[in-house]
Amino acid sequence: MGRVSKAQAEENRRRVVETASRMIREQGTHTSVADLMKASGLTHGGFYKQFASKEALLDEATAHAFAELAQHHKEGIEQHAGRRDAAQQALIDTYLSVEHRDSAAQGCPVAGLASDMAREPGEGEARRVYTEGVRDFAAFLTTDDQDGITRLSTMVGALVLARATEGSPLSEEILAAAREALTATG
Repeated sequence: MGRVSKAQAEENRRRVVETASRMIREQGTHTSVADLMKASGLTHGGFYKQFASKEALLDEATAHAFAELAQHHKEGIEQHAGRRDAAQQALIDTYLSVEHRDSAAQGCPVAGLASDMAREPGEGEARRVYTEGVRDFAAFLTTDDQDGITRLSTMVGALVLARATEGSPLSEEILAAAREALTATG
């Protein structure tokens, strides 16, 4: 097999990072390199040409997931003509929806990676990126009247519980209760 061009190698790397970003949000950081590469449409052997280790890929995939989240927040403000309050409310409604509950791979990295990050060493790059991402998300949710950490905690907690109880009526009750609480106080 011939050498891969630099452009193709960059495209392959981008594809692996995007795939890993989705898979770790859906399946956790324990996802195997073989499964990540297969889902990317590449061979397992090609992994080590692109990444020094699985941890290096997880660092990039975590950063990618939070970059997507930040871009989503920016687009939300733009869609609401700079009205942060309207963008926040739209985000809350979308975040606490059945569609978001059922779409972990494309969903919020704060909720998707919380359990795994709790097990990561405190000095790891993925943990650092996660912590900064949580801080930035809370800052986005802050209003004159409400603390963003409280709002984010309510949203993430409700989403995690709704995912854990999916298939029962309780799941949708959790989402609705959190939406109502954040709307009533926001």
